[in-house]
Amino acid sequence: MKVFLTGGAGFIGSSLVDRLLSNGLEVVALDNFDPYYSPELKRENLASAKDNPNFSLIEGDIRDFDLVRSAMEGADAVIHEAAQPGVRVSVDQPLKTSDVNFHGSASVLTAAKDLGINKIVMASSSSVYGEIDYLPFDENHPLKPLSPYGVSKASCESLANVFSKLYGLVIPQLRYFTVYGPRLRPDLAINIFMHKAMKNEPFTIFGDGSKTRSFTYISDVIDATLLALEKGKTGPYNIGGENNISIKDLAEKIIAITDSASKIEYSGNVVGDVQHTWAKNDKARDELGWSPKVDIDEGLKKYYEWVKARQ
Repeated sequence: MKVFLTGGAGFIGSSLVDRLLSNGLEVVALDNFDPYYSPELKRENLASAKDNPNFSLIEGDIRDFDLVRSAMEGADAVIHEAAQPGVRVSVDQPLKTSDVNFHGSASVLTAAKDLGINKIVMASSSSVYGEIDYLPFDENHPLKPLSPYGVSKASCESLANVFSKLYGLVIPQLRYFTVYGPRLRPDLAINIFMHKAMKNEPFTIFGDGSKTRSFTYISDVIDATLLALEKGKTGPYNIGGENNISIKDLAEKIIAITDSASKIEYSGNVVGDVQHTWAKNDKARDELGWSPKVDIDEGLKKYYEWVKARQ
């Protein structure tokens, strides 16, 4: 089986590359190495894959339809992970976020349709929920995103559903909840907190620390994505850790794990940042046979050991 994977050099994408290759599949990865964060880190993510005869890397942008279509030829399925990530970035650069995420997804879906590729697993985000009607979120919760990033992901889901109805494509949409683990993006809180704690430096929480998240370990996300490739139907699936905790508690756990003398400081809220996320995974459990295996304490310890080994 040959899989075309967008965003293949990123945090989640490169982890998928490794798992797909270990399962004996052929992988064609597309990535534009956007300098949103270090392209060198992204190339490092693919170090273990680059010499594998079943792996090929194409450098380019998902908005380049001709390139995407050419790169996708011969694939049996598509995993679409590429995006302009980041709630805060989207507040500052709404046009780029909207263009990359929606235009790019339209390019990927159209290429798949033209080439007769029926199965596309699409990465979405818990950011589509936004304003809270009730918790935990199930997939029927109204979508009231609070950032351009959340809007872009909700729009991509709508586009996927239309493509499914018009062209018969099967497009499961995975609403990832705050993914963390090895290769984590450097701009994300767990990475920042961990590195500061290891240096006994103070670190900052935006708001009063009461915001909560369903933190999800990377191996659980990879499991869910491959199960969606095998079993997923068109529509959304929550993929979240069942360990909804506050950002303050997260920071304190990291300080304890690292035996750090770091102090927690507080700053103002970030515009567009949601107050709570909490995943109800019943649909993924019933339809995909998936549930998270790594709780927050185990996951943070695993990540700490990975960061330490790289020092």
